[in-house]
Amino acid sequence: MTAPVFNPFDPAFRANPYPYYDALRSNDPVHTTAFGMVVLTRYEDVSTTLKSADFSRDIEKYSTQASSEARQARRDRQESRTKSILNLDPPDHTRLRRIVSKSFTPSAMERLRPRIQQLVDKVLDHAQDAGHIELIDDLAFPVPFQVISDLLDMPTDRSVELREWSQIITNSLEPTATDEDLLRSEDAIAQLVPYLTTIIEHRRKHLSDDMLSSLITAEESGEQMTTEELMAFVVLLYIAGHETTVNLIGNGTLALLNNPEQQAIVHNNGLAQSHIDELLRFDGPVQHTVRVPLVPVHYMVDNEQITVQPGTMVLTSLGGANHDPSMFENPNDLQLNRSNSNRHMAFASGIHYCLGASLAKLETEIAVGSLIKRFAQIEIVGTPSWRDRLTIRGVNQLRLSVS
Repeated sequence: MTAPVFNPFDPAFRANPYPYYDALRSNDPVHTTAFGMVVLTRYEDVSTTLKSADFSRDIEKYSTQASSEARQARRDRQESRTKSILNLDPPDHTRLRRIVSKSFTPSAMERLRPRIQQLVDKVLDHAQDAGHIELIDDLAFPVPFQVISDLLDMPTDRSVELREWSQIITNSLEPTATDEDLLRSEDAIAQLVPYLTTIIEHRRKHLSDDMLSSLITAEESGEQMTTEELMAFVVLLYIAGHETTVNLIGNGTLALLNNPEQQAIVHNNGLAQSHIDELLRFDGPVQHTVRVPLVPVHYMVDNEQITVQPGTMVLTSLGGANHDPSMFENPNDLQLNRSNSNRHMAFASGIHYCLGASLAKLETEIAVGSLIKRFAQIEIVGTPSWRDRLTIRGVNQLRLSVS
């Protein structure tokens, strides 16, 4: 048998990475790529790594790998730029997480339910009249984007530019990002920063009951959050806060339509929280996250110890962990009533567990649940296409006829 290879450039891998994860997990679960990155696909390895204090999330600071002049230049810029909470280690991560998590409690998110339902119903009313819907452009993108804008009370006059900036920055976060992608990202950030600075400074003088005001208030009540930290968090919200939800709604809908028996469960009973956990496990929007060991770390494979040295990029495959048969029986089957679907790794684990998980699940419950319940007949029109990405996995286009 040919040794399994982790090749994210392969179009077949992009279309369906799960057979490749299965091959790696079975034959080379601690896989070293041709460019020196280590890829983990076993549930236990991924879980242990994400929870371990022996690893850093600050890739730019601790990774010994910089593959091009553009990447090295970006690394140098990142070192002088305020990092988002996503790329910080304790104690800075702990301090910022404590401030922002007050705004992301499940009860705070639940208060958004009527507004989300209103936005979704408006889209579905139009779809019902038209007899069709393009799920991503009509529903999966605009609803989460509007919810984030509502949360922060952001002006919507430049929403088209915000979306473009966010997608350009998201592309640059891919391990496969080209030097051109990195340069485009820097240009987007250069336009985004002054725009957000103006909004933050205006909000300081005109506080309201929105999330941005509450973060400013927390800062000025003794919890120190600088303008740069606020800006980094707002950027993260627009990127992580809607990109992941867009793809969860798209991937989840497609998974249900490809499994009519499971779709019928939702049509008859609605989309429960445990069902969303299974959609996340089955085809989650974030396929991996990277860590860098600070000390030599060890993994066991067939009674042999494999040591990974400090500075090595370690890619923990969330999608691989979510399809590990040692944790999930028949992992390649969608089973909404799976008893342990809440053990999924789709939102990562440990101190960097996704802050917006409850919001993403709420938006998915309403968007996907309302769509499936409302229409007895939903048919896929044409062939769905996938975004050309590795980290953020999502349907790019999903045309549906509805009645």
